[in-house]
Amino acid sequence: MTKPKKIFVTRNIPEIAFKMLKDKGYEVELGKYKVPPTNKDLIKFFKARVKKGTQYDAILTLLTDQVDGALLDSVGSQLQIVSNYAVGYNNINLGDAKKRGVEVTNTPGAFSDCIAEHTVAMIFALTTRLVEADRYVRAGKYKGWDPMIFIGSDLCGKTVGILGAGHIGERVAKHLGKGFDMPVLYYDVKRNETLEKEYGAIFCETPEEIYKKADIISLHVPLLPSTHHMINEKTLKMMKSTAILINTARGPVVDEVALVDALKKGTIAGAGIDVYEFEPKLAKGLAKLDNVVLTPHIASARTSARDEMAVLAAQNIIDVFEGRVPKGKVEIK
Repeated sequence: MTKPKKIFVTRNIPEIAFKMLKDKGYEVELGKYKVPPTNKDLIKFFKARVKKGTQYDAILTLLTDQVDGALLDSVGSQLQIVSNYAVGYNNINLGDAKKRGVEVTNTPGAFSDCIAEHTVAMIFALTTRLVEADRYVRAGKYKGWDPMIFIGSDLCGKTVGILGAGHIGERVAKHLGKGFDMPVLYYDVKRNETLEKEYGAIFCETPEEIYKKADIISLHVPLLPSTHHMINEKTLKMMKSTAILINTARGPVVDEVALVDALKKGTIAGAGIDVYEFEPKLAKGLAKLDNVVLTPHIASARTSARDEMAVLAAQNIIDVFEGRVPKGKVEIK
């Protein structure tokens, strides 16, 4: 009798993924980690399992799990797939996976709408100074209406610049361009016809055009060598002193130390940050600034999105086991 496939899920995700896998007759084991395990933690765990005769055919990882050759080797020779519960996969060494014949998958397109909505919410919070005002009232400082406190800025007519014109960037362009009559500029390595035809967006040949012209700059790029610290001291100085920067993409896309300095000096007016360069740590001084809105990596935290991610992550495993090309297959060059 053929042994059932074994799957290890590093940390808890929505129940629907477990049900899908168990309904197929697979054995699913959930890690007991309450905080993100380190690479060494996982290697130690897998080596102990292999020593006792247990190998896994699949591991379902989170973006916080660092997967390299040493970890893949520790899982055992049966490993077929690393299914990443995320759109990004910069936590996985793709070259190491390819050398070992291990498939890597992600969950593309699972939460474009909610990240776009979170982006817009951060913009609203900054332009209306909503978070500052909330703290002011809670601190008992509100003594009556004052026409000169918490003066915000208008969105209508301001120019939004989008860096990264995939699904999320496209939705942000729709919300702001159509909803608030904001001219839209965008930059990507390839042009997006939908942005141009439906939302009147203007393609910029370089990111520098965005930095110089946009009032709101929203980041929606993957973390690659070419995008690491694309927002840095030099590029921040290109921006308007009234500009607002939003990052719901990847933390290391922004040089956070340079950002703190720019916000302190008034090089730019404000920032909304959901992802951090040194996550979960913040750059020194960032949390003390009034002209930032900070959220704990929750842009995709919606029940619908989390469930959809879980379904995709589980289905990717099922597809690989059943000999199909998974929807979330990451092409490894």
